[in-house]
Amino acid sequence: MSKPWRLLLGLSCAMVQPIWADSPVLEDVIVTATQIPQSATDLPLAWAALDETDLGTVEHVHVNESFQRIAGGWISRGNGQESLIALRSPVLTGPGSCGAFLVAQDGIALRSPGFCNVNQLFDANSEQARRIEVIKGPATALYGSGAMHGLINILSIEPSPPRHIVGVEAGPHGYRRGKYRYSGENRAQSFAIALNAASDDGYKDDSGYRQQKITMRHRYQGAAFDTDTIFAGANLEQETAGFVQGYRAFREGRNKRRNPDPEAYRDAWSVRAQSNIDIALKGNSRLTFTPYWRNNQMEFLQHFLPWQPVEENGHESFGLISKWRRSAGLLDLIAGIDLEYTEGWLREVQSSAFSPNQPAGTHYDYQVDAALASVWSQLNWKASDRLKLMAGLRHDFTDYDYNTHTEPGPACEATASACRFYRPAGRSDDFSNWSANLGLLLDLNETHSLYLRGSRGFRTPQTTELYRLQAGQKSAALDAVEIDSLDLGIRGGSGDFRYELGSYYMAKNKVIFQDSNRHNVSGARTLHYGLDISLRWSLPHDFDLGLDANVARHEYDSTIQLIGSAGDIKGNDIDTAPRGFGSMRLGWQIRPRHRLELEWVHMGRYYLEPDNQHRYGGHQLLNLRLSNDLGPRLSLAFRATNLTDEDYAERADFGFGNYRYFVGEPRSLYVQLSFHLNGPA
Repeated sequence: MSKPWRLLLGLSCAMVQPIWADSPVLEDVIVTATQIPQSATDLPLAWAALDETDLGTVEHVHVNESFQRIAGGWISRGNGQESLIALRSPVLTGPGSCGAFLVAQDGIALRSPGFCNVNQLFDANSEQARRIEVIKGPATALYGSGAMHGLINILSIEPSPPRHIVGVEAGPHGYRRGKYRYSGENRAQSFAIALNAASDDGYKDDSGYRQQKITMRHRYQGAAFDTDTIFAGANLEQETAGFVQGYRAFREGRNKRRNPDPEAYRDAWSVRAQSNIDIALKGNSRLTFTPYWRNNQMEFLQHFLPWQPVEENGHESFGLISKWRRSAGLLDLIAGIDLEYTEGWLREVQSSAFSPNQPAGTHYDYQVDAALASVWSQLNWKASDRLKLMAGLRHDFTDYDYNTHTEPGPACEATASACRFYRPAGRSDDFSNWSANLGLLLDLNETHSLYLRGSRGFRTPQTTELYRLQAGQKSAALDAVEIDSLDLGIRGGSGDFRYELGSYYMAKNKVIFQDSNRHNVSGARTLHYGLDISLRWSLPHDFDLGLDANVARHEYDSTIQLIGSAGDIKGNDIDTAPRGFGSMRLGWQIRPRHRLELEWVHMGRYYLEPDNQHRYGGHQLLNLRLSNDLGPRLSLAFRATNLTDEDYAERADFGFGNYRYFVGEPRSLYVQLSFHLNGPA
């Protein structure tokens, strides 16, 4: 652990120790753990949340800006709206790696469990979310495959109270964004719509994007039942800038803006609809049905590969979540059955030959029909005035039916010496998995509590890992990846001070990886352990301080030969896994609706490949935000990012013999005007 992070950890513990008075503390409410509003202080698990105040202060252009406020969370920004997730984990890359995280909107996964995409966060309207909630580590029994390292749940706007807001925004490199929001009520019904459109010409040459998102919500509250219906859609047209290559190329003047892949692009759209139908039953119980539908498609140039094929993929799903809940004094029981059917497809085509082993033509063209069925139960029990228990158990069954639309076998001519692409013959695969969690929360006094939690999570193999094979691998016999997690944390506060310290130890087994033959195999092990630190402190004279930090180690725990590695990597750091990162914010509430905030962002150094021979040195950033009201209906906000004009990389790696960087943008200024059309802000 570096000296600054030792100092930070010691300071955090020193600040926590004297705060033991019984003065009241504001209560957080979280809905993600049980899909009903619940006091977050009563949950024996690690969580974090960004509310409308946080999101409104940041007004992120890319969701990674808001995630600086999540201890242990890092959304690594690619070019444009691309991203990779780290949540109590390394930044995970490669086929199927995105399956380690469950990304949802209003409790429904953005993508079907077998068809994840590393960039799937751009499907959600996080720019106009009411709240973003995060569960760290394996989630509760309400969630199945994917919620291993964590769950990100983006909650849509509320249809009340009445609001009518228009916003316009401008920034560097031709950046423009418009926002519109309306919500209203009429007796038992309420309605809301939020939409935004952004255009960015890009800092890099031949880059930029056009993006549009919409969320619509309708709520009905009747005598016999309630309904809550949500429709969401997103569209992205992006000209993608690839990595710049060369040691510290992110510092090389004009080269920082060079785009080595001017022909690269990514086009994606998605639509989703869901409706919660909630029925009150006798005996203080409720029955809820949530039918949902999702559809998405994507086309992009794989600029990160030297032969640069074009991939098209998509899937359409229909699902139903049914759950029953009963509250009986000290017990709260919720149980349910989840069903989903998905039709997914993928095509990969190369326009011109790169070599006999990467030929022109169709590499893959297949369809996978997936059926999922789950049964689960989650129990909350108030064992005494001071002790609470949460326990959950879930069983998931997944079936894949795969068919190829091309001739099975290699995609190359017989003259190829080592054909890169292999299409397996049609087949079916099924997986049966259990997940469980048990947590205890002990109230030390009225404002401080200690929690202990053990949990198991899993993810089924992704369809790309099973059926998009390489180098002559005819069949991939893969197991579901499993993770066992132990959490120990303390949280609380007094008066103007709040804190949470959460330690964790996670062992991941049956990890899927590409071996030195480029074959997808199961059997690797990794370890993940660390400490999350979150502090909130209201200071005199209307100042406030916030800190979210993480110190951790993520390492290989098995003797394996990964593709591209030179030897045994057991005990090495996993690549793109900094041992420390976080942010600190000093705010000043100048007047009730005038706020100034200075944010310091720290990214620690990390290795770029499994052999730990190449490293990125980390960086420090400063951001400044100012918001103020010009009148009862008009507000103005300024945001200055990277105040010191630091040369840095949003993400670094080492591949195909080169250092590669996504270059961070220089000092930038954004200005936003908001008009409140129906009254004061």
